[in-house]
This record gives sequence, structure tokens and C-alpha cells, in this order.
Amino acid sequence: MSSRYDILISGGGIAGLAAAAAFGRAGFDVLCVDPAPPVTERDAEGADLRTTAFLQPARDFLDRAELWDRLAPHATPLQVMRIVDAGGEVAEPRTVRDFDAADISDAPFGWNLPNWLIRGVLLDAIAELENVELRHGTGTRTLLTRTSAARVGLTDGTMIEVPLVIAADGRASPMRTAAGIGVQTLRFGQKALAFAVTHPEPHGNVSTEIHRSGGPFTLVPLPDHEGRPSSAIVWMEDGPEAERLSGLPTEAFEAEMTERSCGVLGPLTLASRRTIWPIIAQAADRIRGERLALVAEAAHVMPPIGAQGLNMSLRDLDALLTLALRHRADLGGPEMLDRYARTRAGDMRLRVGGIAALNRISQSANPAVQDLRAAGLGALYDLAPVRRTLMQLGLGARS
Repeated sequence: MSSRYDILISGGGIAGLAAAAAFGRAGFDVLCVDPAPPVTERDAEGADLRTTAFLQPARDFLDRAELWDRLAPHATPLQVMRIVDAGGEVAEPRTVRDFDAADISDAPFGWNLPNWLIRGVLLDAIAELENVELRHGTGTRTLLTRTSAARVGLTDGTMIEVPLVIAADGRASPMRTAAGIGVQTLRFGQKALAFAVTHPEPHGNVSTEIHRSGGPFTLVPLPDHEGRPSSAIVWMEDGPEAERLSGLPTEAFEAEMTERSCGVLGPLTLASRRTIWPIIAQAADRIRGERLALVAEAAHVMPPIGAQGLNMSLRDLDALLTLALRHRADLGGPEMLDRYARTRAGDMRLRVGGIAALNRISQSANPAVQDLRAAGLGALYDLAPVRRTLMQLGLGARS
């Protein structure tokens, strides 16, 4: 049995790799395992075509982990978040409000990067850390904890003993299941399509979220692609409609997505393959076990609204790293993990519940609900103190 590691991270997605880099940079000996090989090329099979908008607090954590300077050259700043309500009889904007980061900060709201690229940058950073080991093709299977350490059985047959296990292994987390921690799951009957497009009109570093029915249609700025302005799109719809859209020929799909976008950037041209996944909201019953901390989607899942998902995950890691440095003498002990739970649980519940409620409102095809949504958007925006408070909450500046 190996016991030369301080921390075992279950999961090698963006959150798991960020954890490995951050804790390794802080001097901990880390083993990170994931059953799937990393995909770091845009057009490769299995590439994650979603993007992540790192909000200001996430940028601060990435800077703390000495990762931001590597990511920044690839990032597109998000200066304005434009919310459009198009819930009338025809697909055209009827209420448009621009939330400008200049109202609350000298910096943009955030910086957008493709997920496949983020993975590559994180892997390059980890390769320079002699105290971090990555094992792709290996997952976690069993968990046996004692007061002094956790024993984790891996799918390659080895057993690892460590003071702290970090579960960053997704919404179906093997480590959460092994610890006997349940979840509360809310299903919306929705799926989301993710893909990249080009368009004739420049995006001007404006992220646009268009609400009609089925869920939001969100365009997030990307660097130019093949000489044309480009955006990443997440298009949420009721499940059967999303499946229909996913199977359309390219020309028909382009016509439908241009109509759904209300033509705000002109005719849209598909610039990548399409991916699709189910939308849920989920919260773990508790975010710590004996010698175990749940982070990211092992702890919380929410619809992709307001760039909250991965930014919340990095807030988890920031809190956990701060506590780990304070509690080196008993890394993963009850005092450290109790403090982690107290620090993060309230924010998780607030944001998962709030985003789930917003998603229900965006999904509704009821004309009365759509009218209230449009009126509410205008009223909240027009009250400047409320507008600024909402923007700060969205960034995570208040909780």
C-alpha cells in the first residue's frame, strides 16, 4: 500500500486538474486519478466544446495557484452581460438590458476560454510539478476511512492511503457514493446543446443570454475563428426538442439557431460539432465525510446560467486550500473538514436553489410567466443599487 501522498484527487476534469495544480504548487504531494484520457484538441473525438467564463474571484484563485498567466493569453474578456427577453409571439427582443462590469469594477466580469484548451494548459502546468502525479485510465473504486487516514482502492488494483481525499469526480461521484453520502436531484426535462459559431457582426466582448422558452440561449465571446467573429453557444431546450435540433442537417440547424438568437449577431454559421447533455440541479446531502471533501459537481450541479458552475467549484477549492494550509499538522482532520463544510455549504445551497428557480422561469412557455419575467428584468435593472448588488452576487463578491 502506498502512503507517500498527502492528497488523492478523484477526478481529472477541470476542477480536479486545478486542484492538483493548486495543492501541488502549495507543497502538498498529490495523486490525481481519472478513468478517462484527457482530450486537449478542439476537433478531437470527446473534446469538451463548452466554455468557461472565469469570473473575477476565480481569476484570483487561478492567480494564487500560478495558473492565470498561462490562461490569460487565450482568454476573451467579458465586459457586458446582456440579458434579452424574447418571450412574445415572435422571436424578437422585447426587453434588453446591459449589465456593465464598469458599474462595479475596473475589470471585466470575467474571461472566457474553451474547456478543451483549459485542460491542456492545466496539464502543462502540472507536468512541471514533481510532487504531483497524474494517472489517467485509472479511477477510484472503494473508500475505507479511519480517524487517521483514508484507504482508497483504485481500478488498477492498487490501494492508496492518504490523510485527505478530494472528490472532484462529477455528478455521479464514486467517492461520494462509497462514503454513503446521498444527493437531492431536481430534473427539468431539459437538455443543452453546446457548439461554436461564427457570425458577421462582432460580439464586442458582450455575453448575450436570450430568454424565450425551453431555457436560455447564450452566446459567449470567443477569439476570432478563421478570420471571423466567433462565439460559444449553450442552447437549452426541453429534452425532445433538443434531441431534434441535435439531429438536424447543418443548414437547417443554422437556420433554427439564427432564428432563436433573434439575429442579434447576424446569420450564425456552425463552426464545430454539436454536443448534448441533460440538465439537472443537484446538491449533496453533506459535502464532507471522514477524511473526504466533496468539491465541484460531486458537491453541486446546476443549470448553465450566469457562469456559476465552475466558478463555484473554484470557490470550493480556494476555501479548501486555505484550510489545508492552516491545518497541515492534521490535514483532512475533523476540524479542517468541519470548517470547510461551514464555509461552503450555505453558498452552495443559495446558488443551486437560485439558479434552479431562474431556470424554471426561463424554461416556461406560459405567456403570463414570460410577461412577468420581462417586467421583472426591467424593474431590477432600473433600480441602480439593486442592479449593482445582483452583479456583485453573480460574481461571488457577496454571499
